[in-house]
Amino acid sequence: NRETWPGAFEAAENAYARLVQVIANSEPVDISDLSEDHRTRVLALVGPTRYPIRTHLIPTNDAWCRDHGAVLVHEAEGGLAAVDFRYNAWGGKYPPFDLDAVVASQMAKLLGARRIQSNLTLEGGAIDVNGEGILLTTASCVLNPNRNPGLTASEAERQLGALLGVDRVIWVEGELEGDDTDGHVDNLARFVGPRDVVMSVPGPSGGDASLAAGFERLRTDGERHDLRVHALPLPPRQFSPPESGEHVPLPASYANFYITNHSVLVPGYDTDADARAVDVLTPFFPDRQVEVVDCRAIAWGLGAVHCLTQQVPA
Repeated sequence: NRETWPGAFEAAENAYARLVQVIANSEPVDISDLSEDHRTRVLALVGPTRYPIRTHLIPTNDAWCRDHGAVLVHEAEGGLAAVDFRYNAWGGKYPPFDLDAVVASQMAKLLGARRIQSNLTLEGGAIDVNGEGILLTTASCVLNPNRNPGLTASEAERQLGALLGVDRVIWVEGELEGDDTDGHVDNLARFVGPRDVVMSVPGPSGGDASLAAGFERLRTDGERHDLRVHALPLPPRQFSPPESGEHVPLPASYANFYITNHSVLVPGYDTDADARAVDVLTPFFPDRQVEVVDCRAIAWGLGAVHCLTQQVPA
């Protein structure tokens, strides 16, 4: 969507193609396309890859498949289920979103997964799980009246438990400058193992003080759930480029990484802090290569690596 990257669409498109190429050198990739011409253009931009790229005619309003795509889970009896949350473009901020709102159901059909329709309005970037019954999320997003008016924390926990098989929900606190999602957890705190969590904290050039307080709160809450919480300092503040016609802060965070079968792809911003983020994350992924993917152009659209991807469980 050119409106997502004003004045910088070509740079974002090239960065997206590079991201697809890096992922497809570690695992197969599925891409939604708008038409045959669009498919041809995308594949030409990406170029040859080690693993196949499969394209599917699934028109969308925007590129953020983490948020509008299905959340895929394993069924107890085997096979995949696709949880189809309601979608309203982050509280109705970016209409139209009619195409994005039906992507999850199309994914379920494509994958042959049982579709589980939910009454919750929720984006995939609003949750993170450890695979052992614990889920991270934020009240500022899930309990926001612009998504789920009148929803209580206890009712949200009940529904998330029934849909995703979790028995504990930890509510993360903190605000990231430039974030337009009302506090997606995938920019704040992420699991890096069953008992280890990293959380964004202010870096050397600063950051919202709420993140430091949120880190201490999460560390306290984590102790009750036998979790270790580790600091992941933010990069220096990032702003939209002059060619975008704006000068607004961008939600730059190293927590927005994506885990492939063989690597961990960390958003990069061409700063010394990129290497420090790799140093923090590497010990948690001894069997994967932790590498930086330049996300400066992608970040102009207010997202990064994790926002553009949605994993399909093996």
